[in-house]
Amino acid sequence: MNDLSMHILDILQNALTAGATRIEIQVLEDAEHNLLTITIQDNGYGMTPEQVERATDPFFTSRTTRKVGMGLPLYRQSAEQSGGTLKIESAVGEGTTVTATFLHDHLDRPPLGDLANAVVLMMSANPTHWFRFTYRYNEKSFSIDTQEINDSLEGFPINNVHVMKMIEQMIQENMAFIRH
Repeated sequence: MNDLSMHILDILQNALTAGATRIEIQVLEDAEHNLLTITIQDNGYGMTPEQVERATDPFFTSRTTRKVGMGLPLYRQSAEQSGGTLKIESAVGEGTTVTATFLHDHLDRPPLGDLANAVVLMMSANPTHWFRFTYRYNEKSFSIDTQEINDSLEGFPINNVHVMKMIEQMIQENMAFIRH
């Protein structure tokens, strides 16, 4: 995967496949401490300790359609090659949290990619699910929450193309403002 937004999409898809209806995505850039942390937390089915232990093994997958699962192993490889780590916490019936850390300025750290598009893609494809996206750069941050958006839309569908374009633009503009 060429950028971190693709890894995020893969983990979001895993969460949805695992029955998640609530997903929180946090991207925290701490340039002062040379750290990038991406955390994705869901309320899906969760995993047993054995599944957590094997989750980053490319020859282990819970899917029945194929015998390999490359998403988490590649994500772990990206984190470790960038001086970071990948941590998975999960409990059956409670959900899963995947946290990846990277050295912010590491030469091998993949770029963030199009985070706004990744978030909007998941929101529009799953309009009945709750998503919260938080982006922080040093001490400045912003969040977007589909429940708040739905409340303000007063019944208008969140996955309307015009609404999705507005949300994507809002994410892009807030990220750019925070970074400067």
